Amino acid sequence: MAVSRKTPPDPAASRLTLHWPDQLSGQCAFEVGLSGGLDSVALLALLCAERDRRPGLALSAVHVHHGLSPNADAWAEHCRRLCAELAVPLRVERVTVAAGGGDSLEAAAREARYAVYRGSSAGVIALAHHLDDQAETVLLQLLRGGGVRALAAMPALRELAAGKLLWRPLLHVTRDRLHDYVRARGLAWIDDESNLDTRYRRNLLRHDILPRIARAIPHYRSHLARAAALQADAAAVLDEVASADAAAAAVADGLSWPALAALSAPRRRLALLRWLETLGWAAPEPAALLEFLRQLDEAGVGASPQLELVQGHLLRYANVVQAWTKVQCHIGDSRLDWRGGEMQELPEWGGSLEWERRPLGLPESALAGGLCLRQRQGGEKLPARVGRREIKDLLREAGVPPLLRRRWPLLCDGGGELLALPGIAVSAARAAEPGWWPLWRPRRP
Repeated sequence: MAVSRKTPPDPAASRLTLHWPDQLSGQCAFEVGLSGGLDSVALLALLCAERDRRPGLALSAVHVHHGLSPNADAWAEHCRRLCAELAVPLRVERVTVAAGGGDSLEAAAREARYAVYRGSSAGVIALAHHLDDQAETVLLQLLRGGGVRALAAMPALRELAAGKLLWRPLLHVTRDRLHDYVRARGLAWIDDESNLDTRYRRNLLRHDILPRIARAIPHYRSHLARAAALQADAAAVLDEVASADAAAAAVADGLSWPALAALSAPRRRLALLRWLETLGWAAPEPAALLEFLRQLDEAGVGASPQLELVQGHLLRYANVVQAWTKVQCHIGDSRLDWRGGEMQELPEWGGSLEWERRPLGLPESALAGGLCLRQRQGGEKLPARVGRREIKDLLREAGVPPLLRRRWPLLCDGGGELLALPGIAVSAARAAEPGWWPLWRPRRP
């Protein structure tokens, strides 16, 4: 760990100021993400100067202790001393980062930090990313094959969580200017030894590649930042188009496939991604999504292409692209008490059991002795007015997608007799007029 501090002040360097977006008007509580490094020390000092000019500004700092470096405790202590010197309240949050190496470890540490930031009581979290960071991010995203949203890099202001903003006020400032500012203020900072480790791609760019670019193209940072701003504009336009297309294709159960099919292939893909985003689902791998869209385009009307994702399944059925959450593959019998028609949530089954009074249904005498939900095994039949109907035929005739047929529960009485296929049919052998009709509501995203 290296610590740098006081040199004779440079009056020109100390004139660095922050630009406050209009969206921050009315915000009073600001918390700085403070690593103790040069950048975050500069930001904290700049906001302390703003605090002196803005009496209503409540300023605090948070240091995330990852425990990944032998110097981690010393960094936390450095932040305590600095905040005491600047009269800034500090909280130190210890996190556990999953073991790993290279960029995977860096990503895990980043997610741990942002989880801490999301839990802040402040309305604005201020981070010290600067112009050099922005240029590095653009190049990293380009090397990863990112689209326009990724190439837009880091926004200066965005929503972090409900009622909470993340602000990066230094994206227009170079690392060298921050260095001069901190030296002019006579403040100390620490150097994280991991920033020299070129196993991390960002460090590889910073130490091996970008210095060569800087010698040939001195203004590359501002050029890349301008490119990122243009990509952000393009991403905003594409988001508007995708939102409009998804809204136009929306139907009760998902997205109308004919409406999607009428769009160009890129708009179709973006509309589907936008819809998944509104569901809170992560985007599929690009190759998997393109293959799913190809199957949708080429499959016959009766086919039901599917795409399995982390959160659940996408499928097309009855000309509608639908999303269904995952449930356990093998579910044991679930014993239920009759609660006089009260709805019962059954998360392990991926839905809820509800009841309605109907002219024809099940009598309370068939329900009061206890109930059981049972998973289909195949070959089950339900007594009908004439003979017995196969469960698989009832599900198909009711328009239940094949994916849901496999996990649709059977309702039995306490002795194991099949009473109903909830939402579709009740046993004619046990039906009464009037009676209770069971309804199965599969959980949607």
